[in-house]
Amino acid sequence: MGERHIVVVGYEAAELLDIACVTTGLAMANGLGAPDVPYRVRVVGPGGGPIRCGTGLRLSSDASLERTTGPLDTLIVSGGTGVERAAADGRLVGHVRRLARESRRVASVCTGAGVLAAAGLLDGRRATTHWQFAPHLAARHPAVAVDPAPLWIRDGNVYTAAGITSALDLTLAFIEEDHGPELARHVARHLVVYLQRPGNQAQMSMFTAAPAPRDDTVRALVEHIAAHPAADLSTVALAARAGMTPRHLTRLFTQHLGLAPGRYVRTVRTETAAQLLASTTLPMTSVAARCGFGTAEALRKAFTDHYGTTPSHYRATMRGASADGAGGPGGP
Repeated sequence: MGERHIVVVGYEAAELLDIACVTTGLAMANGLGAPDVPYRVRVVGPGGGPIRCGTGLRLSSDASLERTTGPLDTLIVSGGTGVERAAADGRLVGHVRRLARESRRVASVCTGAGVLAAAGLLDGRRATTHWQFAPHLAARHPAVAVDPAPLWIRDGNVYTAAGITSALDLTLAFIEEDHGPELARHVARHLVVYLQRPGNQAQMSMFTAAPAPRDDTVRALVEHIAAHPAADLSTVALAARAGMTPRHLTRLFTQHLGLAPGRYVRTVRTETAAQLLASTTLPMTSVAARCGFGTAEALRKAFTDHYGTTPSHYRATMRGASADGAGGPGGP
């Protein structure tokens, strides 16, 4: 193989970062150690004209989508605010479907999953997308098993990435898959990004993503839970603290947080454990105790349910990234 032919599909109002994370990451891989089998990246769009991104900036297409042919190593469809029009464009979707048949690997970034789904490429597969777009994608395409939590998912030869900068996580995963972990780490160091967030890492942390509840009582309890994860945080105890019945507390939590008190507490404790695993060398039993889990086994079960990986594997990943000098733990 002389080159790895990569095609990135853009369209009117595509997201610039969805495209740039891929093109920059792969170009840097070429410059840092993959000249034996370099990436040849082309950005294509309908008609081959300039792609006006959602930010208003224009990108020149390297070729028209209609005249692009395989075989390709990887086909990547970007997301963006124009995805609904793109997914409704039968000609665009048809050419994506055609190129997918001629590609070793097919991927989407962010809302670009909507185009793959419209092409039937995600039917019967597990896929992710930007958390905000996930309910729409699931409702529009019931044959797709939409999971809004992970940063990226591989199902066979089809990859889907979550919101915007997760394109860089997926690109690093491609580089590691193609050329090994050392080059992927090298690229991450030069990009000054965290390496390497696992694909099953959650897109959002409750500590940073959710706005403060408007209800004073719920807000006070949320602050108490975050500050005292090892305390008695049962629904009965929290209700007593707030001076209300457990039933009323459950109603308030569901209304303002979208979760019952028990589920909310479990999520906070699990994400607190993730922070401790990434930033300390505490033994697993101590992490479990500090986060309100009775045993290390209880922590393991909650962690695996939430993140799709074990606490020990998560810690090993975090420690490996830190040793490479690519930054701290970043997300949860």
